Amino acid sequence: MNAQSQATTGVRVIGPGEGEITKDMQGTRFDRYLINRADSGGSFSLVEHTIAPHVLAAPLHLHTREDQYSFVLEGRLGALLGDEEVFAEAGTLVFKPRGQWHTFWNAGDEPLRLLEMISPGGIEELFRKLAEPGGEYDPETLPALVAGWGCEVDFEKTMPIAERHQLIF
Repeated sequence: MNAQSQATTGVRVIGPGEGEITKDMQGTRFDRYLINRADSGGSFSLVEHTIAPHVLAAPLHLHTREDQYSFVLEGRLGALLGDEEVFAEAGTLVFKPRGQWHTFWNAGDEPLRLLEMISPGGIEELFRKLAEPGGEYDPETLPALVAGWGCEVDFEKTMPIAERHQLIF
């Protein structure tokens, strides 16, 4: 069995603080990659997000290829799912199906930590791209970038959400 086969099929234990970690330029969001698309034969990926208090994690967006499941480990998650605004505490699972406009934020005064389960896997590569040094994207450049991952963003509808909840974005 070659090294690539072992990496994608072998048993692994990933301890606290292990795994690849990226952060945004402002230091308000950290992502820890636990299971990548290659690890699961493409069917799944798992990313731990840590988001600073009162930070909007992403502009309003939708995925055409993936379903996402956010399991809150610590803190308070706020999310807009379609037209419904929800809040979730530790131990709560929030389902964000493909094709649904959504965004999420830290709705508390402490760091928010959640597990993002993604099926099928792959969009974690976009998270990595967005965290690259010099990867500052705006309403002019982000739509073209995310389109490559089958996503759309809506900055016009994002700003009222950030303003309503007094979020950093």
